[in-house]
Amino acid sequence: MGLLDSLGGLAASIVGAIIFLVFAILSLFVTVFIVDAAAGIAGLSPDDSYVVLSGSILAAAAIVAGGGIATLE
Repeated sequence: MGLLDSLGGLAASIVGAIIFLVFAILSLFVTVFIVDAAAGIAGLSPDDSYVVLSGSILAAAAIVAGGGIATLE
């Protein structure tokens, strides 16, 4: 049953990676919305590319800071 266990582990890793990517993309959208709203509240009108850049930096930092992957054994 070693081969089936290996395939099950591979499938679980692929599903986990897909879920992680989906949540990373969602967090980027939320972060860009928050940065854009905060700039509007502050009375600033930054270019869209700067809003996306700052949102990307914040989202990447949050993902890296909380990105510990726990293994089940």
